[in-house]
Amino acid sequence: MSTRTERHAVSRSMHRRTFLTATAALAATVAAPQAHAAAGPRISVAFTLPGDRAYPEGIALDPRTGDVYVGSYTNGAVYRAARGERAAEVFLPPGADGRVTANGLKADRHGRLWVIDSTAGVDVYDLRDRSLLARFAVPGDAPRFVNDLALGPDGTAYLTDSTRAVIYRVTAAEVSRGVRGTMTPAYDLSGVRDPQQPDAFTLNGIVADSGGRRLFTVDMTGGGLYRVDVATGAVAQVALTGGDLRAGDGLELAHGTLWAAQNSANTISRWRLSPDGLSARLERRFSDPALQIPTTLVRDRGRLLVVRSQFDKGGPMGPGVPETPFTVARVDGI
Repeated sequence: MSTRTERHAVSRSMHRRTFLTATAALAATVAAPQAHAAAGPRISVAFTLPGDRAYPEGIALDPRTGDVYVGSYTNGAVYRAARGERAAEVFLPPGADGRVTANGLKADRHGRLWVIDSTAGVDVYDLRDRSLLARFAVPGDAPRFVNDLALGPDGTAYLTDSTRAVIYRVTAAEVSRGVRGTMTPAYDLSGVRDPQQPDAFTLNGIVADSGGRRLFTVDMTGGGLYRVDVATGAVAQVALTGGDLRAGDGLELAHGTLWAAQNSANTISRWRLSPDGLSARLERRFSDPALQIPTTLVRDRGRLLVVRSQFDKGGPMGPGVPETPFTVARVDGI
């Protein structure tokens, strides 16, 4: 495609097709977990987002300040909710630096915010003055959909491409030099993941373990979880017990516990990883329509902050009218 706007239109169509397919496949599995929802986790509003077309997708917690950043899939804006505040404000305006989406977000310990534009690449900002420090484009001209990212302890970023089924790498040294370059394809999972249709969305959420030795990424269409050895590039499918990760979106990992947002299922699931990361056991699954198509989550002080995208209400995945204001939910007890 010749422009970011044209690429964005294509990506929204692809997103809608994937969402509808996943919804049909999950129809039989969503109802069962509802039985224990009333006595289970509690959902409340953490903070609101400005505007009636925000359709949030990504979230990042600043480890230094506790401020939370949320990106808009429909206009590329980034919002900031200062710790303890009940309403977020615009941090980066819609269309900033030509960006048309803001899906995957991460804040690092050096005061930088990483913001993915799904068909263009990733931008890195200075959180102090909001200046653009570096920009990394997707290599090549083939269809792409950069979706989420994880940061290793050494500052390396790893980014998933849902269309190409690859993980890109951007090093801390490249960012410090203020590079305007391209991301490096580091790991190719196209031959390892479960067989899919050629145009299916696959890799989505990604996390790194605390030592930065392993990455874990979810195949949102096939429902599998994959472990990547950072040093060797070896990829292995994680054996899941108790369920799968269809519609898997954002992930969070802490002390061997993995949380997953499963968007079209309106579900959050919690898994226990084995020490070697080759198996995972489902500990709890919580489903509730009040999650409003959860796209991602982050853990803050023992609670989950969950992005409620409402993509199925007049957004990129369906007709209708969203509830406003858009919100980020607090989910306790999972």
